[in-house]
Amino acid sequence: MEYQRYENGVPSWVDLGSSGLPKAKEFYGGLFGWNTPEGAPEAGGYSVCDIGGKTVAGLGPNMNPSAPPYWSTYVNVDSADDTVAKVESNGGTVFVAPMDVLEAGRMAVFADPEGAVLGLWQPNQHMGAQLVNEPGTYCWSELITDDLSGATAFYRGVFGWEAEAQGPAGPGGYTEWKLGGRSLGGMMGRPPGMPAEAPPFWGVYFAVADTDASVAKATELGASVMMPPTDIEPGRFAVLVDPVGAMFNVLALKSGASS
Repeated sequence: MEYQRYENGVPSWVDLGSSGLPKAKEFYGGLFGWNTPEGAPEAGGYSVCDIGGKTVAGLGPNMNPSAPPYWSTYVNVDSADDTVAKVESNGGTVFVAPMDVLEAGRMAVFADPEGAVLGLWQPNQHMGAQLVNEPGTYCWSELITDDLSGATAFYRGVFGWEAEAQGPAGPGGYTEWKLGGRSLGGMMGRPPGMPAEAPPFWGVYFAVADTDASVAKATELGASVMMPPTDIEPGRFAVLVDPVGAMFNVLALKSGASS
C-alpha cells in the first residue's frame, strides 16, 4: 500500500539504531529486498531505505552506545511541540526535545509512564514510509506493557487513540489501538517468559509473504530466532534478532486479514 501523507496520530516510520550498520544493511537488504544507500555524512550516516524507489525504513547509528540495537516507531504529528506538551501533561518523559532534522522534518522521542519509548515525526520533506503493509515493509507496532489501563489513558490523552479489547481481559488478551475506527497498532501485557527486568517496549512488525521462508532466510543471513513461526488470529508470525542484536517481528497475514 502506498502513502502520500499520514494523519495526525498515525504511525508513519520505523528506523533501526545499530552499532553495526554495514552488517545491518547487508542483512535487511538480503531479507526484505531493501535498497540501502550510503547515508549522508551530514545526517550522521543515516540511510533511508527503499523498495523500487519508495521509502520503507531507516538504518542509522546507535545514538546511545551503551544501549543495545533497537527498532523505533515514529508517530506522525501535526506539531511535535504540541504533542510533547501533551506527553508531559499526561505523565510521560521527554528524552529528545523537538528538533529539526535538516529539511526532512521535526522529531522528538519520549517514554510513556511505564518507560516504553516512542518517537514523533512532524514531516517536512520526508513524509515517512511511502510503502507499507506489503512484503518487506513495516506493517504494525505493538506495545508490551505492565499497565494496560495506564497506557490506555496515556495514549488517549496524547494521540486520541482508543483501545479496543480483543479476547479475554488480562493475560492472553490483546488490545488494538484505533483512531477514527482505523487500527493503528496493538498492546498486550508482559508475556510469559519475558524477563522481569526487561522494560516495557514498542515492538516493530514487518510484513512477509511466507513467515517460515522468511525465518529460514533470516537465519541463513545470521539472525537468531526468539520465537519460531506461530499461528495467531491475523496470520503467522515469528520473533527474530538480527545479527547485531536488534529484535523485530515478521508477520504473514491470512488472506483477507488487514493490519
